[in-house]
Amino acid sequence: MNDATKNVAASAQPASLQAEKDLESATAAPAPAAQPAAVQTAAELDAVLAQALGPSAADSADAGATGPQRCGVIAIVGKPNVGKSTLLNALVGQKISITSRKAQTTRHRITGIRTLGQTQFVFVDTPGFQTRHATALNKSLNKTVMGAIGDVDLILFVVEAGSFTLADAKVLSLFKPGIPTLLIANKLDNIHRRAEIAPWLKGMQERHPFAEFVPMSAKNKGDIQRLYGICEKYLPEAPWWYEADELTDRSEKFLASETVREKLFRFTGDELPYTSTVVIDKFEEEKSKVHKRMIRVAATIIVERDSHKAMVIGDKGERLKRIGTETRQELEKLMDAKVFVELWVKVRSGWADDEARVRSFGYE
Repeated sequence: MNDATKNVAASAQPASLQAEKDLESATAAPAPAAQPAAVQTAAELDAVLAQALGPSAADSADAGATGPQRCGVIAIVGKPNVGKSTLLNALVGQKISITSRKAQTTRHRITGIRTLGQTQFVFVDTPGFQTRHATALNKSLNKTVMGAIGDVDLILFVVEAGSFTLADAKVLSLFKPGIPTLLIANKLDNIHRRAEIAPWLKGMQERHPFAEFVPMSAKNKGDIQRLYGICEKYLPEAPWWYEADELTDRSEKFLASETVREKLFRFTGDELPYTSTVVIDKFEEEKSKVHKRMIRVAATIIVERDSHKAMVIGDKGERLKRIGTETRQELEKLMDAKVFVELWVKVRSGWADDEARVRSFGYE
């Protein structure tokens, strides 16, 4: 192991966080991950990958089917926009955490629950750890990440397969010793040559004592099924925390807010700064003779500039109308109810760097 690798490996210990310039140096010059000498043929390479991939989907299909009750908390952690929310939704079996191509979409600790057989998995999705700007909002997001990984049974460290960046190294430096950590090498489907992944896996083991490697794609049902079986053995024997059919501890009001924010980002793309947010002004369930459930939602989209407000509203209000329509359609499916959505847009300049206002908008 050369000096650069030692620097990155040391950054994994929370008691000795490295200065940013040390991390940059270590990440810029990572240890060369040499091809293992034993791997000479395609068959031998397949054997290396098979060991890293662990049991097959079929072997893990009955995770939790027998034995005593198990229940534990599993934190899903990684840099922004690496696929954590997509992974959580796949593990829970229903969309409870919003996704978009825009980095830093997730801003809250989202708990997803999946009960299979005798095992209850309590997954915690976290915001991507923020390293670029020290705003009050980003400090709040990082506090959420730190709180989530402090007292869990297992950590899923999500990275893009074949990649390890400065942002990944900074997240890795936060992990406490003693908590087993799985390396989730996500987006494996983007690796076109299998020979590229084996030396990378070897190099990652030198950076941190991961309990297991799990190369996978969060969009592959077989990979998700296999992950249940891998996670299960790290969870303690304990009574379940939730009812077997519960999927999240978040309220419908919270899910409504997140859905508006997802559609906001989806229809504005990179034009709108990620600091925009959503506040629910009204969330009321009303009696109806026609519908089983009827819910009225009024929400305010908060932006920082008048130009952003105009962008969200769009020409003749068409963009805001589209955001509202798609929010309504998704909430109706999620809540099995008739939903009415009313949206407003307000300007609150500098809110993301105002600690009091950040808290008033529901951030920790």
